[in-house]
Amino acid sequence: MQRMNRDQIAARVARDIPEGSYVNLGIGLPTMVANHLPPEREVFLHSENGVLGMGPAPAPGAEDGDLINAGKQPVTLLAGGSYFHHADSFAMMRGGHLDICVLGAFQVSMGGDLANWHTGVAGAIPAVGGAMDLAIGAKQVFVMMEHQTKSGDSKIVARCTYPRTGVACVARIYTDLAVIDVTPDGLVVLEMVDGLTLAELQRISGVPLRAASAFPPAPRSL
Repeated sequence: MQRMNRDQIAARVARDIPEGSYVNLGIGLPTMVANHLPPEREVFLHSENGVLGMGPAPAPGAEDGDLINAGKQPVTLLAGGSYFHHADSFAMMRGGHLDICVLGAFQVSMGGDLANWHTGVAGAIPAVGGAMDLAIGAKQVFVMMEHQTKSGDSKIVARCTYPRTGVACVARIYTDLAVIDVTPDGLVVLEMVDGLTLAELQRISGVPLRAASAFPPAPRSL
């Protein structure tokens, strides 16, 4: 079994972002998705610090210190891109104007609850940012994460033990092992890496999983 690396996970997420979507990429792993969107596909990338129309990461040496995303990483701006006030950016998020947000996570529950801002460890620095606004404001929430913690625990859990960012908000989970939909009938495995069986994935995950009868098409254009 060969796990996907972070670039491969990002490329897999990018495949499911339809033409014409307005998308927020969360801090950390999700920012890598921008580098895998085909240039011929028109997707409008949003950052909560007040940018719309971001492109891929700049080439080394071509960074503009005044052009950054919410994670303070240098980005590029495509033709027609724009800057605006932080409050206007959050109005977009809270007003339901984003089709998709891609977020990292510490845990995702079987019911689609998301925990991604605090582990509950004493002294840990909380980092909620705009995640709560995105979790409830975006039309679809995709989570991109490694399947297990460094200690081998599953990040997909029956119930979140960390403080929750949002309740029943996650639509799809992308990990280094599988693509999994969160449905009213439970977790449905759409894809797995080569060499991995459903039984083994369920053992690793520690929660009930079922295989999709057929892989569904990519999400419809919004």
